[in-house]
Amino acid sequence: MQTAFIFDMDGTMVDNMMVHHRAWQRKLAQLGLDMPLEQVRQEIHGINEEIIERIFGDRFTREERHRIAWEKEAEYRDIFLPELRLLDGLDAFLAEAASLGIPMGIGSAAPGENVDFVLDNLALRPLFPVVFHASMVRKGKPDPEVFLNVAAGLGVDPEICIVFEDSPTGAEAARRAGMQTVIVTTTHSKEEFAAFPQIKRFINNFKDLRVYDLI
Repeated sequence: MQTAFIFDMDGTMVDNMMVHHRAWQRKLAQLGLDMPLEQVRQEIHGINEEIIERIFGDRFTREERHRIAWEKEAEYRDIFLPELRLLDGLDAFLAEAASLGIPMGIGSAAPGENVDFVLDNLALRPLFPVVFHASMVRKGKPDPEVFLNVAAGLGVDPEICIVFEDSPTGAEAARRAGMQTVIVTTTHSKEEFAAFPQIKRFINNFKDLRVYDLI
């Protein structure tokens, strides 16, 4: 069976993006920047330190950017823990893929603490032998590095990989990696992905998706 699955995490495996957006909105306000929530949703994507540098230029040192990013993520985890769960149907989909021997990995722009937070609290780590997060890559999405690293770690060619993503930034990373993509519309509408030719399917959740639908 010539296929492998690579999952983004935030907004793809867990429906947490609005929690992230609210945490970012609060943190930016603390830094003197009042940004509407919809603008946060549209513009605040990628590796935290890169986001802070993109917005504020050289206002903060590298150490300060790291501290700000850590504070934002700690607040996110505190908010999200009571409601942490997989998207509907994903547990069954992962079990089916594992039973068929499909290699699976995670390529996330989230910091390692957040990836561990999900994998360990939901006992998912045995399903994903290869995990790459923000601190393990030189360039964040839309650069394809994270997905190419996961494919290499799984020992598979990029062209047999199917990426599960929720954002246009992630879809662009998958396109550059030469990977087909399933879009989970938890955060962005179908219309926002019109420019991407590699999209195999749109889903709201995993309830009605079966592995054999994709291979």
